[in-house]
Amino acid sequence: MKNKTIHFISNKKIIIITLISIFLLITVFCSFQTIKSGEVGLRVRFGKIIDSNLSEGFNFKIPYIEKIVKVNIKVQKVELTTAAASKDLQDINTNLAINYRVLSEEASNLYKTVGNAYEEIILVPVIEESLKAIISNYTAEETITKRSEVSSKCLEELQDKVEKYGIVIDNFNIINLSFSEEYSKAIEEKQVAEQKLATAKLEAEALIVEAEATKEANELLKQSLTDELIEKQFIEKWDGKLPETYAGDDILGIFKTK
Repeated sequence: MKNKTIHFISNKKIIIITLISIFLLITVFCSFQTIKSGEVGLRVRFGKIIDSNLSEGFNFKIPYIEKIVKVNIKVQKVELTTAAASKDLQDINTNLAINYRVLSEEASNLYKTVGNAYEEIILVPVIEESLKAIISNYTAEETITKRSEVSSKCLEELQDKVEKYGIVIDNFNIINLSFSEEYSKAIEEKQVAEQKLATAKLEAEALIVEAEATKEANELLKQSLTDELIEKQFIEKWDGKLPETYAGDDILGIFKTK
């Protein structure tokens, strides 16, 4: 009985020591966190940021009390499809691609005010708002012919709205614009009409050029045809036969141009 009791106590000690070892091992692993290149580390204790400038590599934290929040400061890309109304009240569906980044010195403030879900909470809604505000100043046709200008204005509008959060917009790209079926058909018909008009204009200009060239050629020919030249060419081409009928007594008058 005594041996059994000793054996039980020994096993209990082993289990306790094993559990403590596992706990200590987990605690050691939880005491460090890696900050990668392109990230800013924020040390947070009970919900309060106590250090906003953790360096790359391994960083110590008090396990179960502190945590290290990582904020991405590399260039990131957000893509979305949204709709906006043009100045002439045409519905336009747009595919957008925006490149942005978070300023490292503003990462702490961004986390305090928004958290790490800033793309969904701040960026996407502001992108849609900026696009609608700018496109409303252009007709549907102008959004096509002035696409680069529209993109530039959208970038400026978006930057003004997000700079207070420490977000920088590097590029605002309108990948595609699509319109209603009726408007697309109207655009196609207009393009066909413009092409026909351009073709007709070119043909008319060609006829004018040809007419002017003919006129100039006739003027030059007229200037070069003297009476002596006409008489000489007539004589050179005469076959030596006299006409069977003629008027007047002077038969040789047929060789004279005056």
